[in-house]
Amino acid sequence: MSVLYILIGLALLVVGGEFLVRSSVALSFKLKLSKMVIGLTVVSFATSLPELLVSLQAALNGFSDIALGNVIGSNIANIGLVLGITAIISPLVVDRDFYKFNWPVMMLFSILLYFFLGSGGNLSRLEGFALLLAMSLYLFFLIRHARRSHVEVEGIDESLSKISNFKIVAWLIIGGFALWAGSELLVSGAVDLAGLLGVSERVISITIIAIGTSVPELAASVIAALKQEKALSMGNLIGSNIFNIASVLGITSIIQPIYLNSTAILTNDIFWMIGFAFILIPLAFIPKKFIFSRYKGAILFVSYVIFIGMAFLN
Repeated sequence: MSVLYILIGLALLVVGGEFLVRSSVALSFKLKLSKMVIGLTVVSFATSLPELLVSLQAALNGFSDIALGNVIGSNIANIGLVLGITAIISPLVVDRDFYKFNWPVMMLFSILLYFFLGSGGNLSRLEGFALLLAMSLYLFFLIRHARRSHVEVEGIDESLSKISNFKIVAWLIIGGFALWAGSELLVSGAVDLAGLLGVSERVISITIIAIGTSVPELAASVIAALKQEKALSMGNLIGSNIFNIASVLGITSIIQPIYLNSTAILTNDIFWMIGFAFILIPLAFIPKKFIFSRYKGAILFVSYVIFIGMAFLN
C-alpha cells in the first residue's frame, strides 16, 4: 500500500500543480501583470508548490528529514537527472546570464542553507524570513535585469488571459485540494516504505520523492529535446533550485521550524547538492565554451546514478 500511496500522491501533485499553475497565470493576466513578470515570478512560484506542500506536510507531521530531503534531492535531480538526460538528447547552449547572475545566486543560496543548518541544527522562523527576503531581492534584480535586456519570456499560454473568473476559482480549488491530498499520501507512503525497506525517511525523500517531483519537468524537457525544440533554459533550471531553497524551505520554516534529525543531510546530502551546482561552471567552459554537450550530460547523469546508489547502500 505504501508504494500505491506514493504513486497516487505523486499523480495528485502533478495534477494539482498543473491546475494551480494555469489558474495562477490566468489570475495574473486579470491583474494586468506583464508576461515577463508572470514567467519570472508567478510560474516559478507555482511550479514549486508541490515541493512546498510536501515539505510543509512533512514538517508539520514531525518528519523534518523528508522536508529537507525533498528540497535537497529535488535540486540534485534537477541538475543530475533533468539537465543530464536533456543534454544527452540535445546539447544545450549556455547563455552569459547563467554564469554571471543565476549560477552565483544559486551557489549563494545553497551555501546559506548549509550555514543555517550547521549553525543551529535547524531552520528557524527568523532564518525562514531571511531566505524569503533574499529571494525577494533576487526577484527584484532578476526583473530589473530582464527589463533592461528586453528578455522575452517563452512558454506563457496567452489564451489563459481569456479564462473566466469561475474557472480560475474552480481550478484553484481543484489544484489546492489535489496538492493537499497528494502531499498527505506521499508523506504517509514514504514513511511506510522507509520502514518496509529498512532505510530512513531521508533516503526515500532524497531519491524516490525527489525523482517523482522532477518527472513533469523531465518529461517536458525530453519531449522538447526529441522534437529539436528549445529543450530547457539553464536560467529556468537554476531559478527552480533557488525557489526550492528560498520559498519552499523559507515558507515551511516560518510556519513550522525544520529540525535537523539526520546528520547525514548536513554531512553528505547537502555537499552533493553543492557539488552538482558547482560542477556546472567547469562543464560550461571546458573544453568547449558555452556548450553543454552530450558527454557533459552523461557525466551529470552517471554522477546522479552514483548518488542514488550510495544513498541506499549507506
